[in-house]
Amino acid sequence: MTTDPTPKHTTYIDVAEAVGVFDSFESLQAAIYDLRMSGFSRTDISLLGGKEAMTEKLGSAYWHAADLEDNPDAPRAAFVSEEAIGELEGAIGGGFFFLGSFVAMAAMLTPASALAASIAAIAIGGVPAVVVGTLLARRVGQHHKEYYANQIRNGGILLWVRTVDSAKEDLAVKILKGHSGKDVHVHPWSEA
Repeated sequence: MTTDPTPKHTTYIDVAEAVGVFDSFESLQAAIYDLRMSGFSRTDISLLGGKEAMTEKLGSAYWHAADLEDNPDAPRAAFVSEEAIGELEGAIGGGFFFLGSFVAMAAMLTPASALAASIAAIAIGGVPAVVVGTLLARRVGQHHKEYYANQIRNGGILLWVRTVDSAKEDLAVKILKGHSGKDVHVHPWSEA
């Protein structure tokens, strides 16, 4: 039996955080965009971690958003916008398309290639690569949607916003409430 010799703990700092719970990805995303436009950095904003992080840090017990709002052991994750997911999906699909195109172009550069051989090389190299790239891109998008759907089923999507002073606290609370955030409040600590 082996055990991990390094203890797993979370460090907290004496900087307040605004907390809110959202019932939809759209309202969460709008709140985050407004927070960013108001001067909050990406590092000031965090969401509840995924299932794997929850299980690792809190065990396999059932959890509800209201139970985790002020739980210092709740795992955190960075926000990933729909645009970033779209860019990742495009990069995955484009990368596989490029790979297929490269194979096809290499085949066409041989001196003995004829038109039929070139068309066959494109079909053999390009089409399967595009299909594989598309399937992988869909999987990324589906994982992203499941992450938010799981949180909504468990009471809502948790959002924490680190605030450095009372003016930032007031601004964060106003923005979270303005985008239908529920149970919006401030606690006096944040995760480092």
